[in-house]
Amino acid sequence: MRFARLGPAGQELPVIVDDAGRSFDLRALTADLDGAFLAADGLAAAERALAEGTLPELGDADALRFGPPVAPPGKIVCIGLNYRDHAEETHAEIPAEPIIFMKDPSTLVGAFDEVLIPRGSVKTDWEVELGVVIGSTARYLEDDDAARAVIAGYAVSHDVSEREFQLERGGQWDKGKSCETFNPFGPYLVPASDVADPQNLRLRLDVNGITRQDGTTADMIFPVLEVVRYLSQFMVLRPGDIINTGTPAGVALGMPDHPYLRAGDVVELSIEGLGSARQTLVQA
Repeated sequence: MRFARLGPAGQELPVIVDDAGRSFDLRALTADLDGAFLAADGLAAAERALAEGTLPELGDADALRFGPPVAPPGKIVCIGLNYRDHAEETHAEIPAEPIIFMKDPSTLVGAFDEVLIPRGSVKTDWEVELGVVIGSTARYLEDDDAARAVIAGYAVSHDVSEREFQLERGGQWDKGKSCETFNPFGPYLVPASDVADPQNLRLRLDVNGITRQDGTTADMIFPVLEVVRYLSQFMVLRPGDIINTGTPAGVALGMPDHPYLRAGDVVELSIEGLGSARQTLVQA
């Protein structure tokens, strides 16, 4: 099963997508795929309703835009340098503990929406990442089992980054990560119960048809469950919050010719079992 939000920006409606690709309207159960719905075990309730045949099929789903598969979250927490090969390509030390930064939640857009290159940007970069969506409030989690219990699901996340803003304009990562449209997300939210092993997923990203990233979550320095447990020691994770878990090697920053994104470029990205996304870059 997969979950999505379809329709114009700000007017998305919640749906569940069955294994045959048919979309069913969830508005009888919830107004949105938001934190309250997740906290009430809404994903399981929606799956039960689908099995019982009580949900109407959305006939025009193919004509609708994919919005982010969760409502705008309270926060987006990101983990930097979480793949050994990515740390090495950027000449950074392997971190002893997870590197944490925040991303403005308003950066969240749909998987096929345009991405805006900021005014004055010359170093807009790509990063395919496994996105984790929190399903229940988490504080001071003690172990992997506790961390596993608070994860609602997973999604494809694109942590777009402006490297000059991030690294050369005062040393504050957030400013290079929080530009408008800098977090395409989805198209689907896949329940955690449908992902057998989050540490065995292939991630790919192409730019203009050229493969730039081709990695696996098995290469994470800090696995998903450890990231969730660790974050809960420093902040309260709430339903609907998103965690971007890092990117494998292959970003423009790490290449000798630094082929940063320009207007007209097309980025295609995917994660095994979670779906594919495609964004065109345009000038802000």
